[in-house]
Formats: sequence, structure tokens, C-alpha cells
Amino acid sequence: MFVFVCVRCGAELTAPLSRAALPAHARQKYGNGLQLPVLMASGTFAVELEPWGPPWRRRAEFDLDEAAGAVVIAPGDTRGTVLIPEKRGGACCGFDGGDGPNMACAACGLPVASRIDDCSLWQAVWLAPDAVRRLPVGGADAGLLSWADLLAEGAGVPPSEPIASWGEPFRAGDRWHWSPQWVAAAGQALAYLLVASEGEAVAVQDGLAATMFQRALDTLLPAGRPKRRAVLAGPGQPARNADADILLVPSHPQTGKAWAPAAPASLVPLPFGVWLRLAFPEPQLPVPASGPMPDGVLRDDPPTPSVHDAFRIDWEVFQRTLARLPGIHTPWLREITENLTQHRRTGLL
Repeated sequence: MFVFVCVRCGAELTAPLSRAALPAHARQKYGNGLQLPVLMASGTFAVELEPWGPPWRRRAEFDLDEAAGAVVIAPGDTRGTVLIPEKRGGACCGFDGGDGPNMACAACGLPVASRIDDCSLWQAVWLAPDAVRRLPVGGADAGLLSWADLLAEGAGVPPSEPIASWGEPFRAGDRWHWSPQWVAAAGQALAYLLVASEGEAVAVQDGLAATMFQRALDTLLPAGRPKRRAVLAGPGQPARNADADILLVPSHPQTGKAWAPAAPASLVPLPFGVWLRLAFPEPQLPVPASGPMPDGVLRDDPPTPSVHDAFRIDWEVFQRTLARLPGIHTPWLREITENLTQHRRTGLL
């Protein structure tokens, strides 16, 4: 395990933490005026491997190693820090980090982190890479879970959820939305799907996976009979569709590494919690039940309310991911990125 300390005075700034993978939705802005929860699980941290935030510069103007390394933690895991109220950025309801670090070391006053808690943003604290240092500490670190362990835990992310407006308590009548985590995961995975398509039409396995991706793929790729198939694969899945061209696989929540099959294939990583609900949908009653409860059954949960809006991918996550993948400068991919705004403006995406 690790703690993060101030580079100026050495004061501890966090509780002991174990490393986890950076969530796909780490930099997401979802909706308008909505309450989003805490980004990181308590007791964990993740590292942003790409430069982000001010000062804004062109990619050619910096070395990737120079700005990489911003660390994100749960707000409740901070220690020995104070807010800098005048640095709330352009936020309307809280802090958005737009003015740079808005938290200082309580011992020496050095700005060390940015608290993010504005509406439609995931609540988090981002430690400034040039203001903190990571130190190992005693105590049992969270061991690396096997794929079998993860399946046994069954920590899936539901595809839809109720989200309240900022500053209001949750009410039974609050509108159900597509999960922000699913929307971000789809944006990230679509970038990998396009690269794996090599510019040819792709058919996605029926079900929620097709709901997530097929509309976008049909819009962005050439029309005609699909020449490539994308199917779910991973731990606990039967060895079928061996001839599929593209595999939608889980990424490990601690390491971020994608599950890999024995045979080489084009892999499209999905966050484990999203992949789990795609691969193992939660069973629901096809019709409302009546009469007494069957023996051995404690309760019947009602079906999750439907989301009436079409599934819409997070295009900012998509563009950030695609820009960092090999092959982005090929003519057919460059044409897709150039036409993306037009597709969205006309309502095709």
C-alpha cells in the first residue's frame, strides 16, 4: 500500500491506498445539472497516464513523461489538506478544477490537489503530480484478484439507473438514465472497434451489446453486408464463435489489462462491471408475478424501469481514446473523425 505526501514538507496527504485501474469515465461530463457519485472506491487510487488540464498545450509541445502521473482518489481518502475557496473555476454548483489546484497542504500551504464536485462531474480529488510523492507503507495490500474471483464477486454495473438533479434528494419519480459508466465504456470501446474493423462493416452480437454499438457502427462504417463479427468473450464464457473477428472482453479492474484468449484475436476492452452485465444479463421475470411466493424465494424484484431514450455513446471519451490508438492517421479513420460533428448535428449519432 501507499500514502501520498507533500513534496515540500513531507506531510501525509492521503490514507493508505491500493492501486486500481483508471475508470473509463474518469474525465466524463454527463448530462446537465445531475448528481454523480464518487469516482474511486474508498482505499484505492488510479494514475492518469496521459497529460490533462492546464496549462493547455499542443501535443508536440510536451514530453508524455513530463505531464503523466496525475493521481485520482476518493475525496474521503484525503488527509491534512484545506480547500482554497477562491479557486473554484467556472463551476456553477461546486469545484471543477478549472483554476488549477484548489486544495493545499495544511502544514505548509503548497497547492497539492484539485477537488472536483461540480454537477454532472464525478466526485474526485486529483493529486498534482509535481506536488506529491508516493511512499510505500506497511499493511496488507489488496491482493490481485483472479478472473474467477471477480466472477464470484459479481460486481456488475446495471445498464440504467435513476440520477437526481443537483442539490435535490432522490425521489421515486426521478427519471432513469442510461448508466454514465456504460455511456463512457461504449465511447472507449467504440474507438477500439473502429480500429479493429479496418474500415469494413461490423455486426455486433445481439442484445445489449448491439444496443450499445450497432447504430454507431452502421453510421460510421461502409454500408453493406457486415464482413466482420464482434462477440462477447472472456472468463466463464463458453468457447463459441471461434471464427469471430473481434472479441469484446473485460479489462481487469485492478490492473486495467484486457482478458486475452489462447488464440490471437482483435480485442476490444470493456470495464469489467459493464462486461459482466453484458455477458451475464440479470434475469428478470417476463411478466409480473402474482399469487403466493414460491418456496425458497425471498422476494420478487420488479423489472428495472426502461430508458426510453436511444443509447448515446460518450463522444468525448470516444475521441480521446481514438486519438491515442495506432492507426488514427489512416485516411478512412481520419475521415470518420472529420465527419463526426456533422453526423451528430444531423441526429444520426
